[in-house]
Amino acid sequence: MPPDFADLFRRRPDDAADLIAIDGTDRFILDEAPHVHGDALRQPGEVAVIDDRYGVLTLGAITVHGASDVRVVQDSLVGVRALEANAGTFGRRGFHHPESFEQAFRDVRLVLLRLSKSNDRLDEVARAVARWAAPDAVLLCGGVSKHMNLSQNDVLRRYFGEVTASRGRGKSRLLIAQDPLRAAATRADTTQPWPRSVHVDELGMTIVAHGGVFAGASLDQGTRVLLGVADQAVPTARVAVDLGCGNGVIATVLARRRPRLQVVATDVSRAAVLSTRATAEANGVADRVRVTRSDAGDELDAGSAQLVLCNPPFHEDTTVSTDAAEAMFRNAATILQAGGELWCVWNSHLRYRPALERAVGPTRQVVRTDKFTVTASRRA
Repeated sequence: MPPDFADLFRRRPDDAADLIAIDGTDRFILDEAPHVHGDALRQPGEVAVIDDRYGVLTLGAITVHGASDVRVVQDSLVGVRALEANAGTFGRRGFHHPESFEQAFRDVRLVLLRLSKSNDRLDEVARAVARWAAPDAVLLCGGVSKHMNLSQNDVLRRYFGEVTASRGRGKSRLLIAQDPLRAAATRADTTQPWPRSVHVDELGMTIVAHGGVFAGASLDQGTRVLLGVADQAVPTARVAVDLGCGNGVIATVLARRRPRLQVVATDVSRAAVLSTRATAEANGVADRVRVTRSDAGDELDAGSAQLVLCNPPFHEDTTVSTDAAEAMFRNAATILQAGGELWCVWNSHLRYRPALERAVGPTRQVVRTDKFTVTASRRA
């Protein structure tokens, strides 16, 4: 693999200094791809890449293996932006982003997938590959060994006749799924379709979720605590933002409780955006919930809302991190009008209050349970 290719990838397109080398998992996938289905790499439009973090897999398939017209599905907007930036670095295109799984996988013969911690995400993707891909398609999955488990093999066996695991290499391992079972995938789409839809009696509403969305089609405990006091949050607000909307519960509940309120819901995840739209539609408030994809709300207009609500993540896939939460706090301060408030729920052990004070303004505790704290931060 050319050294200039291996060492010049950006995590985020806005930080030229944030460069990484290709990690062992990406390298392992790229090294093995020609062995599992080299012919597909040489044919235009026969390769798909799923959840490529920084564009390494996509541009590696193009630059190293000569693939062209690669179909790319990236759940994270950060990944989409990083791929675009890194493609510019290498002067390479040769890829596109299909609108649907059917468009992404129809007649493809090789799919490269970077595993996440979500078996639901794997189920939705693997099922779609088995349903739409060519009969000789191979799904090549890679992950960090310590985060992989046998349940991932079980998910793949639902939709593929042959599933094998590689030996470990460094800290990584591969799963290779072949012989797609189109009938099983089609049957599963009928009996347990994605997105999942569940009626929650406690809220008197339906939650809809695609695979990999935080909390799935259920009510997260932290969100429950926040919703318990949300009626107190800036009752005069005309526009509210659900920052990191996930399955859309907060945005939808707000719209149902406050008929005159316009709600903007945003998330970095494409699956979350689709889930929130579906949840709002299922509960009759789609006309007052505008859903958009952004990274921690970075594309929302300054001073556009009087209220922001947020249940920030404290994991970045398998890594504990507060970076996303702190970015949300900074962007919330920009989105809020003077005198507006950020209402945030967080795991109490994280002690976010000083960060909220710095990023937004004076912060008070609204409620605290054994596990969760809700605060209100006022924009000066």
